[in-house]
Amino acid sequence: MRSFLTAAVLLGFVAPAWADCAPDRVELRGDWGSLQFSVELADTPEERAQGLMFRESMARGAGMLFIYEQPQHATFWMKNTLIPLDMIFVDAQGTVTRVHDNAVPGDLTTIDGGQGVLAVLEINGGLADRYGIAPGTQLRHPAFGTEAAWPCED
Repeated sequence: MRSFLTAAVLLGFVAPAWADCAPDRVELRGDWGSLQFSVELADTPEERAQGLMFRESMARGAGMLFIYEQPQHATFWMKNTLIPLDMIFVDAQGTVTRVHDNAVPGDLTTIDGGQGVLAVLEINGGLADRYGIAPGTQLRHPAFGTEAAWPCED
C-alpha cells in the first residue's frame, strides 16, 4: 500500500491554483463548495482486494481511492473492515454516480456501485452526508485525464 499522508479537509472554497492535482489527493466540488482528502491509492488487484481491511481508524480527512483500468461494474463488501465507510462511486469523467452511506463493519452484503465505475473513494462513514457529497459531485484526480468533467490543470 502507498503511504498514508496527513489529511487536510478544505471546505467552502475551490482549492487554490498552487494545489494542482496529485496522486495522493482527491478534490471534490459541488454546489455546496469544495473539499479535499488525502488518499491512499488502491490501483492493483492486490491493493483493491485488501482495501481498508483491518484498519482500526482513519483520519477524518483521509481516504482510499480505488482505481480500475477501465470503467466496469463495481461491487464491494465490508469483510474484515472494522470502521464504517462511505463509498463514493465515480464514472470515467470524475462524476459521482452513487454514494453508499455508512457501510456496516464486517457486513458481507454486496454493495452495488453500478455500471461504468472507474473509481471508488472510501471515506469515514457519515462524511458524505455531512459535506453534501452526492450524485453529480465532481471529483478531480490525475486518474481521470483531460476529458474529465473537472480536469487537472497542466
